Amino acid sequence: MLRRPRSPLRLRLLLPLPGAPGHGGDAGPGPGAEKTGSRWAWPAFQGLRERLRAAGTLSRRYWALFSCRVWPEHCEEDEEAPAGPLAWGRALLGQQYLDILTTWYCSFQDCCDSGDCRISNNFTGLKSDLSVRLHGQHLAQELVLRTVRGYLELPRPDKALVLSFHGWSGTGKNFVARILAENLYRDGLRSDCVKVFIAMFHFPHPTSVDLYKEQLTGQIRKTQERCHQTLFIFDEAEKLHPGLLEALRPHLGRQAPENHRAQSPRTIFLFLSNLGGSVINEVVLRLLKAGRPREDVALGDLQPRLRAAVGEAPDSGFGHSCLVKENLIDFFVPFLPLEYRHVRLCARDAFLSQKLLYTEELLDEIAKMMVYVPKEEQLFSSQGCKSISQRINYFLP
Repeated sequence: MLRRPRSPLRLRLLLPLPGAPGHGGDAGPGPGAEKTGSRWAWPAFQGLRERLRAAGTLSRRYWALFSCRVWPEHCEEDEEAPAGPLAWGRALLGQQYLDILTTWYCSFQDCCDSGDCRISNNFTGLKSDLSVRLHGQHLAQELVLRTVRGYLELPRPDKALVLSFHGWSGTGKNFVARILAENLYRDGLRSDCVKVFIAMFHFPHPTSVDLYKEQLTGQIRKTQERCHQTLFIFDEAEKLHPGLLEALRPHLGRQAPENHRAQSPRTIFLFLSNLGGSVINEVVLRLLKAGRPREDVALGDLQPRLRAAVGEAPDSGFGHSCLVKENLIDFFVPFLPLEYRHVRLCARDAFLSQKLLYTEELLDEIAKMMVYVPKEEQLFSSQGCKSISQRINYFLP
């Protein structure tokens, strides 16, 4: 941990002060001032001096907030902002400048015991992103927000939070994992406290499973020692070797009370898988045919069938692993198949993210390029919203 210096570092922040060529003192105008300047020169000089004084106060307040971020244990309550034309407040100055300064400092120094002093746990932003940016997944929205927030607000959790995301490709599993990282950590997926593992990329050779087990457990242990809040994401979980899943058992189960530290570490494991996707689609299709609105599909309609489908999946060690058989997974999160209207929303978001203009007709054209199933109903996009950005390229000049 980096210790705070005994004497505060003086940060000189350059602020845009229109018409300020230099620094003025307290003395009045010297001889010949009236000859070389207009009759308004001295009042303008006095105004500049007041602005420079306000800028000095602003820099000191910059330092106070910056030091509170880097050395929170030495943080003192800030006095009220001075009144005047340059009165300062967090909203007026803008959070962006403080973030830039903190990111610059933390890029070459550890800011706190966790190794990542930018843990944000922005639950308001998480709720907004899940409701606005994620389409057609009301069950995942509610379940992820409730479980993650509840877990991170526990004073002393006795186990990791384990969530298993299931559904067809393109329904938003990776997207939700990224939204979680962005709102729990200021650096998102780039945070030192977030680790992403892709089964066939990081663990491609079954003959090297013993080496993978050693590397994986070492990475988890090292990250937990460095960070008091960690996030581990396993993509293509159905392709993980049974030996790797077994190696995760000590990190997922409950910890004995004597093993708890004064500040219990918080760890979230996310497993992303296509397992159970067909069962989810069958249940949703049946309910829709029966006249049930999509938004009324409840977790109880899917959880039993989904858990059974995962446990009985052939050619996958995930369903037969200790994670499922020993109930180490806290929640199976179903991702519903996406319909035409959801694909249109994904296309709209893709245009907006690239700052491109679009029309309603263009959104329809892109949505129609997707393949829809079942053959009779043509209801669900077979690829969800996957490859939407690539399809937009067909319409660019």
